[in-house]
Amino acid sequence: MEELINIANFIVNPDIAGFLLFLKVLFLILSVIVLIFIIEVAFFRTDWFNWWILWDLKEFLTYRPMGLKKETKAWAKIKKRLETGNESEYKSAIMEADSLLNNSLKNLRIGLETLEESLRKRVGPDTISNIEKVREAHQARNDIVSDPDFKLSLDLAKELLEIYERALKDLSIL
Repeated sequence: MEELINIANFIVNPDIAGFLLFLKVLFLILSVIVLIFIIEVAFFRTDWFNWWILWDLKEFLTYRPMGLKKETKAWAKIKKRLETGNESEYKSAIMEADSLLNNSLKNLRIGLETLEESLRKRVGPDTISNIEKVREAHQARNDIVSDPDFKLSLDLAKELLEIYERALKDLSIL
């Protein structure tokens, strides 16, 4: 009991009380600095805040998955190729659309090595509503690649791109 009284007298001693107040203020300031550092690192230097909160909120409000800006730009570039009036640009547009669909399936973890394998083994009408037309469009793409004399009209190119566009919309890419 005597020891407790001595400890209490030591703590309430005016000389020590001022020092303890200084320590309290010092540790309070250090705690605030550490908290600010943690918040700054967690929210602004990493993608944690974006990943956990902002991305979900943006996906919810826009009804589109995050990270598709690259695909949207690529699709706009593909559609722009049809405006050139050049048959080789039409062919490039079809090949790029096919490649975009293949890469999208791979990113969604449904795609295999080639689009043909993916369409045959993993993708069905429940995933892509116009699967048969996509298979036909892919065959047309193979014809374009294998036959340099393949004639591709603007109407056929537009039709093929509409097929790919429908498939990408079914996958929520566009």
